[in-house]
Amino acid sequence: MLRQLALPVLAMAAIVVASNILVQHPFPHWGLGDYLTWGAFTYPVSFLVTDLTNRRYGVGTARRLVAVGFVLAVVLSVALATPRIALASGTAFLVGQMLDVTVFDGLRRQSWWRAPLAGSLIGSALDTALFFSLAFAGDPEMAANVPFLGFGPLPLWVSLAICDFGVKVAIALLALLPYGALLRVVRPVETAGQPS
Repeated sequence: MLRQLALPVLAMAAIVVASNILVQHPFPHWGLGDYLTWGAFTYPVSFLVTDLTNRRYGVGTARRLVAVGFVLAVVLSVALATPRIALASGTAFLVGQMLDVTVFDGLRRQSWWRAPLAGSLIGSALDTALFFSLAFAGDPEMAANVPFLGFGPLPLWVSLAICDFGVKVAIALLALLPYGALLRVVRPVETAGQPS
């Protein structure tokens, strides 16, 4: 079991720690500094790691991955990010990833793309709402109103959350490419080695 989780846990910890650091830095290109952080581009990959683990080893191992990844990520994030961001990240990660695992498991026997896409989108929506609320609501700097894509002012943290979720949707769609490409390699354990 430990061997099964070694690579996914390392990948998950690296993704979450990088995201916790990068979420503190605006994405300055194309005038998107008030709408995105660099963390928006790294964190969604965690759903791909969870979904591939779920596909290969099943729901129980995927939940263990989330639990171990959560502990490692929070411990490392406390050292590398602010405690508030580490707590927000850990909470959002645990809830969003567990929801992803449950949705994926419920849809795993349908079309190959439904389980990873639905799990990632639903998990990402909850993760985004929890993370940005816990990490930034009430922070005077993050409460400053910014124009939101021509629709009127919103608090900076809300603007960041909306755009962050938009990136997560795009990456969830793009992640279908590697997920689909790996279907023959990352087969469920019970059918690994048998003709597909």
